[in-house]
Amino acid sequence: MSYEYVHIERDGPVGIVILNRPEQLNALSSSLVKELASALESLDHDPEIRAIIVTGGEKVFAAGADIKEMADAGPFDERLRMRLAYRDQMNRIGKPVIAAVSGYALGGGCELAMSCDIIIASETARFGQLEVNLGIIPGSGGTQRLTRTVGKYRAMEMILTGEVISATQAERYGLVNKVVPVELLLDEAKAVAKKIAAKPPLAVKLAKEAVLKAFNTSLEEGLEFERRCFYLLFATEDQKEGMKAFTERRKPEFKGR
Repeated sequence: MSYEYVHIERDGPVGIVILNRPEQLNALSSSLVKELASALESLDHDPEIRAIIVTGGEKVFAAGADIKEMADAGPFDERLRMRLAYRDQMNRIGKPVIAAVSGYALGGGCELAMSCDIIIASETARFGQLEVNLGIIPGSGGTQRLTRTVGKYRAMEMILTGEVISATQAERYGLVNKVVPVELLLDEAKAVAKKIAAKPPLAVKLAKEAVLKAFNTSLEEGLEFERRCFYLLFATEDQKEGMKAFTERRKPEFKGR
């Protein structure tokens, strides 16, 4: 298949999916998320591919969701449901997925990186969950995966303040596996992917499932609760104000209703 918002490259047994909305800082529009899910699924079904890398550009991995697309949504909007359905589709990929992150990985971009199995970051990588600034909360697993990865107190600080952390902080928190210079990022991700690709595919598949089973033992309930809260916040005035202010490039005035 040909895609508009993602590119697929191959390096032996490694499939590489590159986000391709550079003028929008790889904002995760519904179209991009749909194509990304399709690209990952196609590589997952390709018998020649043993591991997958997801990456963006040198300056940005993904700066978050496409706020203009979501700003006027209601709590039961079909657009929200479809976006999250595509994200669920990505979470079912059986082969190991490595995020190669350079530049900003914010909001949905941070959640995308965390949904991968390994994260390699460049020295310029920046991670954050900024949804509180828009009157909502993370809706693609951020409250659950970040807490399980960095612990309650750091997750609370990041999510409640909208703080952005550096690559070295993320490594110290256990959010990324390794930090490398920008020019070595893709080479390092490929090296890890090829090391995995050299292992027995069934063992790798079952090992991934076993690790996720331990990691996600109670994740389903947490995600269900998070999603209900995420939907409901689209019925608030603060959500409308936060997203309107974002699109108008002004400071929002939140009123707590």
